[in-house]
Amino acid sequence: MNTKVPKENKSLSYKNSGVNVEAGYKLVNKIKPLVKETKRPEIISGLGSFSALSKLPSHIDNPILVTCTDGVGTKIEIAKAMKQFNTIGIDLVAMCVNDLITCGAEPLLFLDYYVTDKLNVDLATEVISGIAEGCKQANCSLVGGETAEHPDSFPYQSFDLAGFALGIVDQKKIIGQNLAEKGDVLIGLASNGVHSNGFSLIRKIINKDPQLLLSNIQGETVGSRLLTPTKIYVKEILELKEKIEISAISHIAGGGFYENIPRILNSDSKAILSFNETEWPAFKLFEWIRSKGEIQQKEMLSTFNCGIGMVLSIKENDVNNALDLLEKLTIPSKIIGTVEFKKKEEASLDITLN
Repeated sequence: MNTKVPKENKSLSYKNSGVNVEAGYKLVNKIKPLVKETKRPEIISGLGSFSALSKLPSHIDNPILVTCTDGVGTKIEIAKAMKQFNTIGIDLVAMCVNDLITCGAEPLLFLDYYVTDKLNVDLATEVISGIAEGCKQANCSLVGGETAEHPDSFPYQSFDLAGFALGIVDQKKIIGQNLAEKGDVLIGLASNGVHSNGFSLIRKIINKDPQLLLSNIQGETVGSRLLTPTKIYVKEILELKEKIEISAISHIAGGGFYENIPRILNSDSKAILSFNETEWPAFKLFEWIRSKGEIQQKEMLSTFNCGIGMVLSIKENDVNNALDLLEKLTIPSKIIGTVEFKKKEEASLDITLN
């Protein structure tokens, strides 16, 4: 009588289910030197702790904690197409700390969330090197985060990012508590380019002809120009707020001008904007987007920053001093409008392009 011996079932493990914890350990070791370079003196924990510990900065008398979170959207797809991943992390930090700075908050610490189908340690290290660089530019500490593998959930070598920032501001020095005041002058600060919004629209253009990424704009490929990292405005605004009273600040991100300018206005106020797009350093890129996509002007202003990344509302008497200081800080800036009284039937925003 033949007796069949049952085959031994192959033992399951976390690794053969698609999650490689050893790769995660390797990544942590590779990024430790990058994280160390971002450490502020208030941070009293190290990378690898289950949570991050921080003192409050001693130079702030009446500390108020400020938090925000953001991502970089489908700009990641342009990074994949160009095989260039060292700047996308700067974008992640910028989108968070630029929101913090609108109320005058000094960024203190940053955490990231990196999720992928299968962890590519070299690619992840390149991304996180950008996050560390962004933290250095914003003078905040990269104190930790989460790297997650989600098998069978992402296309090959795809990933997504989220960032979380904690800032701190003196309660007596919060910007925007009373919003922009009637009679204020609006000053625009130049952007580096598209920053990290509107890429779903841009990709509609690129998807029709992927070779467009390799076409030329002012000596750069379109792909590289699109990946120019988001400008971080922390240094300039922290320096400016010590010398100039800033009524309010608008970060021109998702929703462009039509969504973000009204957020700093009282219900009885309107913003009258008038500016020449060609005067801003990023004009050529936005002109390319508009022409290739046959996009209407209002749609451009409702989606992109069109060359202006931040708008400051400042008292008329302080405008010249503000512009002088911004020039010393080497950031292009111009008067782009005013805040005026609004009648009930009027819109909150009126834009004229010269």
